[in-house]
Amino acid sequence: CGGSVSDSSGLLQSPNYPGSYPNNADCVWEIQVENNFRVTLTFRDIAMQSGTCQHDYIEVYDGPLHSSPLLGRFCSGSFPTYVSSSNMMSIRFHSDSRYSFRGFQAHYSSIPAGHNTTIQCLPDYMHVVVSRDYLGSQGYSAQRVTLNDNRCRPTVTSQEVVFNIPYNGCGTIQEENNDTINYSNTIRVASSGYVIKRKKNVNLHVSCKMLRKSWQQVMYAAEDTVDVNEYQFGRYDMNITFYDSPAFLRQVRSSPYYIDLNQNLYLQACLRSSDPNLKVVVDTCVASPDPHDFSTLAYYLVRSGCPRDSSYATYYSPSSHFARFKFNAFEFMSRHPSVYLKCQMLVCRLGDYSSHCYQGCSSRAKRDTSSAEEEVDVVVGPLQLREGDAPSGSTG
Repeated sequence: CGGSVSDSSGLLQSPNYPGSYPNNADCVWEIQVENNFRVTLTFRDIAMQSGTCQHDYIEVYDGPLHSSPLLGRFCSGSFPTYVSSSNMMSIRFHSDSRYSFRGFQAHYSSIPAGHNTTIQCLPDYMHVVVSRDYLGSQGYSAQRVTLNDNRCRPTVTSQEVVFNIPYNGCGTIQEENNDTINYSNTIRVASSGYVIKRKKNVNLHVSCKMLRKSWQQVMYAAEDTVDVNEYQFGRYDMNITFYDSPAFLRQVRSSPYYIDLNQNLYLQACLRSSDPNLKVVVDTCVASPDPHDFSTLAYYLVRSGCPRDSSYATYYSPSSHFARFKFNAFEFMSRHPSVYLKCQMLVCRLGDYSSHCYQGCSSRAKRDTSSAEEEVDVVVGPLQLREGDAPSGSTG
């Protein structure tokens, strides 16, 4: 149950609805809609253990679960409606080991947030557009719009004031919490009164919050990169490429990538970001014959930084934005026509020695002790056996 949801509208419901939900469920849905839209969520049915809502309950958060305000917690009563303040909302459903009921059903949709100011979180900068009609209606001049660092000037068109604000400059501030690494800046609109000010100056606070988890499901093609989602809650842009040797000079550009059993495979993960103070490492890589299911038939090469396959190894990388590693084509490839890899990368602050980027193979029970680390998942494939390779038996 739970998961990431990105459609503009849809239904959410408890497991088995309208049947009884299971005991000891803990489901989290992350709804992320289009850039500069908001999420509106309306409950249509609620049938749970009522009372103090200590046993079974629903929680609605105004953004990511661990770092956003709680909009409401309930288990019975009227059917509430919630509206997010950004393009993201999280819903958590929890049940204990006692009684079970029908659960809940809710409908969500996206609504425009208004277009006085829009923001897009691109890989290298924040793209912010302020409407000149809005400025004019409030009595402000487009020529008096600046950033904290007034050396970074906007582009002024007939209808808009446009800023491209780098994540590592122009006074951008970096902050960290459990869910995100945040980049924020302030656009200042000064009053035009020279002698007597009759209007207050306006500060437009803009920020891009790069999410901890990013689920990128893509077919492997070496020349393609994972598209960044241009949201107010943004995603780190990551891609994984195969190379033909441990020198990492020539990319493998064929898709599918036809290989031999026990052939050495060389991979490089690349983080595209203008922030030089980030480090990326391989956290988990799992293989599966199904690009949409990495649990039923799964083979772990590395898990939580700990190698599970004897052929897995990492290589020195010339940049903290690269992570290089290798493994050998494995036995169960002889039993499936295609194999896909899902690799979870960790993005941490460079030099943050409390993060798992520097701790290597260790227990993940203390993950929240790190000041900032983000998880980015990328799926690559398919890998296919070269014709003529015979199945090697029952090894799985």
